[in-house]
Amino acid sequence: MRCRWAGCKAEVSGMRCWSAVVGLLVLRLGLQALRGFLSPGLGGVEGARRSVCRSTYGRFHLAGDNDEYSRRYGAFPSPLRRLMRERARRMFSFSYDGYMRHAFPEDELNPILCRGRGPDTGNPSNLNINDVLGNYSLTLIDSLDTLAVMGNVTEFQKAVRLVIDTVSFDKDSTVQVFEATIRIMGSLLSAHIILTDSKQPFGNMTVSGYDNELLHMAHDLAVRLLPAFENTKTGMPHPRVNLLKGVPPGSLNETCTAGAGSLLVEFGILSRLLGDSTFEWVARRAVQSLWSLRSNHTGLLGNVVDIQTGEWVGKQSGLGAGLDSFFEYLLKSYILFGEEEDLRMFNEAYKSIQNHLRRGREACNEGEGDPPLYVNVNMFNGQIMNTWIDSLQAFFPGLQVLKGDIEDAICLHAFYYAIWKRFGALPERYNWQLQTPDVSFYPLRPELVESTYLLYQATKNPFYLHVGMDILLSLEKHAKAECGYATLHHVVDKSQEDRMESFFLSETCKYLFLLFDEDNPVHRTGNNYLFTTEGHLLPLDPRFRNKAWKDIFTPENKAQPPAQKLSQTKVRSANTSTNCYRVPEERRYSLPLKSVYMRQIDQMVGLL
Repeated sequence: MRCRWAGCKAEVSGMRCWSAVVGLLVLRLGLQALRGFLSPGLGGVEGARRSVCRSTYGRFHLAGDNDEYSRRYGAFPSPLRRLMRERARRMFSFSYDGYMRHAFPEDELNPILCRGRGPDTGNPSNLNINDVLGNYSLTLIDSLDTLAVMGNVTEFQKAVRLVIDTVSFDKDSTVQVFEATIRIMGSLLSAHIILTDSKQPFGNMTVSGYDNELLHMAHDLAVRLLPAFENTKTGMPHPRVNLLKGVPPGSLNETCTAGAGSLLVEFGILSRLLGDSTFEWVARRAVQSLWSLRSNHTGLLGNVVDIQTGEWVGKQSGLGAGLDSFFEYLLKSYILFGEEEDLRMFNEAYKSIQNHLRRGREACNEGEGDPPLYVNVNMFNGQIMNTWIDSLQAFFPGLQVLKGDIEDAICLHAFYYAIWKRFGALPERYNWQLQTPDVSFYPLRPELVESTYLLYQATKNPFYLHVGMDILLSLEKHAKAECGYATLHHVVDKSQEDRMESFFLSETCKYLFLLFDEDNPVHRTGNNYLFTTEGHLLPLDPRFRNKAWKDIFTPENKAQPPAQKLSQTKVRSANTSTNCYRVPEERRYSLPLKSVYMRQIDQMVGLL
C-alpha cells in the first residue's frame, strides 16, 4: 500500500486418490488449459468481447447465465499448480539474481540496461525516486523474507550476512518515513524473527554467530526517523527525514493519511521486542490525531493533512493512494497486539466506508443492479469527486477477507481482475465511467495478487488459481526484461520503463509463489502469520500482546483485559451487508461469483 503515486492449507485431491482413467483425463484437461493460456490471443490474457448492463453509478443490466466461465475456471490439477509454483520461483530468482549481479549494493535494478539505481542526488525534488531510495541496498533488504518463504536457506543466510556487513543508515539521505518503515524496518524485523524462531519452520535459517544485528539495525533506523515526530503540533510526523540531520529545513507540512497513520505495525513490533514504548507511542499518537480529525457527519478521513494545523488539504476519501494502509493497519494492529481501540476504530471506519463509498447492489451474488464498487468521495458530504479508481485499491478485497466479509471481497476482486484481463496489467488509475486508463503505467504492483492469494486461502476455490496463473503469464509476457522485470510504461501498448521496484520481490513474487505452494510452512496448521503492508511476514506471537509499559491512550480508571485471542465476532460486527461470512463448502468448486455477474463486470470494463 502506498502513500505516493504513484491460513487454511489447500488440499487439492491428489492423483493417487482417483482412478487412473479420471486422473489422466483431468491432467489432459489441465494441460490443454495451460496451452490455451500460453497461446497468443487465447485464454486468460486476452478474453473475448460480448455485451451486457444497468444504472445507479453506471448503465449496466443483467443478461442470461452462461457456463463459459464455469468451463474456463474449473479444476486446477496438481501438476499444473506445481508448474506455476516453479515459474513463480523462477520469476523471483531471475529478478533477484539480476539485482545482485548488476545492481547491488545500490537500491534498485534497472532491468533493461542492467544497471543499479540509487537516490537522485542531482535533483532532490525527484520524490518518486528519493522518497524510496536511501542508498541502503533497498532491494536486498526488502527481499530477505521472500528468500526464506521460498526455502532458499543458503541465499537467505548469505543475504543476512551481506546486510549486516555492508549496510549502514549513517547516510546523508532524505527518505520518506513511511517507505523506510515498511520496506526497510519491516523487513529487518521479519528476518530477525525468522532467524531467532526456535521452530525454524522454513528450514534451518539460522546464521552462525548472529547476535540480533538485524534488530539493532531496525532500532538504529527507527531512532533516525524519530525526529520526524518532533515539533509538530498534531503529533503527526513530517513526511520526510534526513537520516543524518533530521527534518530538512523548509520541509512541507503536508502529509498523506496513509503515510502518517501506517507506522503502527512496524513501530509496535519494534517496541515490544525491545521493551521500549517510545516507538509505538509516537505511532499511536499519530493514528489518534488523524482519527480525531475525521468528519463528524460522515466519519470519513481525507487523504492529505497539514501536520501543524490539522486541516485537511486533500478532502478526497477513498480506498487507494493516500488512505489505503491506514485502514489496513487498524485491523492488523488489533490482530497483532490485541488492542481493543484499534478494532473499534477499524469497525467504525469500515462502517463509514460501506455507508458512503460503496455503490451498486447490496448483495454481491444475488439481485439486480450494478456490481458493487467503491468510489472516491468528498469526506464531508459523501458526494462522488471523480470517476476513477487506482490500482492500490485492489488491496481492499484482501482486507475484507481478514475482516470476514468474503462475499463483498469476491465481487470487488472480480472487478479488478476484469481490468487485468482487458489490459494484461492494472493501470495506475482507471476511469470506470469512460472504461479507459486515466494514468496508464503499471509498476509491478502486488495488490491484486495479494487479494487473490487471500481469497484463495479463504475459499479454496480454484478460480483464484486460474487468476494467479493469468497474472503470472501476463507478467512473463509483457514485463520480463533483460535481467529482471520492468515497469510497464503504458498498459495498452506494453512499452516498458527501466525500473523494478523492490516490492515486486517482497510482495508480487511472494504472493504468487504462496498461492501455488500449498505445502508451504506459512500454510501449515499451527503456523499463524500476518503480512505487513509491504508483504513482510510476522508471526501471531503471544509476546507481541504483552507490553513492558503502562497503556498510553487508555484512561487510568479503565481496567485492561488480559491478552486473549483475536475475536472474529468483534471484527465482523461492522459488516453492514446481509451476506454470509463464510463461503459454503458446496461452492468451493463452483464459481465464486455467478457467471451472469462475471459477464456483467466484464462488460463494465469494456471486455464485452
